[in-house]
Amino acid sequence: MIRKHASAHWEGPIKEGKGTISTQSGALDAQPYGFNTRFEDKPGSNPEELIGAAHAACFSMALSLGLEQAGVTDVVIDTKAVVSMDKEGDGFAIKSSALSTTIKGKGDEAAIRKAAADAKAGCPISKVLNCEITLDVTVN
Repeated sequence: MIRKHASAHWEGPIKEGKGTISTQSGALDAQPYGFNTRFEDKPGSNPEELIGAAHAACFSMALSLGLEQAGVTDVVIDTKAVVSMDKEGDGFAIKSSALSTTIKGKGDEAAIRKAAADAKAGCPISKVLNCEITLDVTVN
């Protein structure tokens, strides 16, 4: 079993409060977040962009494995995940994660596209998300 951790610290009420997030690796160390970074596009992080980063990274790694297994070489993958959150009832819910990836590599294009579809369905972050996941693939 692989276990990783992250932590959050919060002070104050929802709109005026502020917090920090940190990760085990140190990639994030007391990174600020708050209402204004989540809903008003102020500098700092927010949970949705972290989910997007995790989804893009996880998908890209799963795709890399699939491409290797399909015999595709000289692989370069660039992936963006756009996580959308909408109002639902009295709160909010993540409704979708839209993956967009550009794949460069030497190999069969049909195999590349199949590996991308398999990675979308099979990467651990896709499996944990309870939302619509879409995929747009560009093969160069």
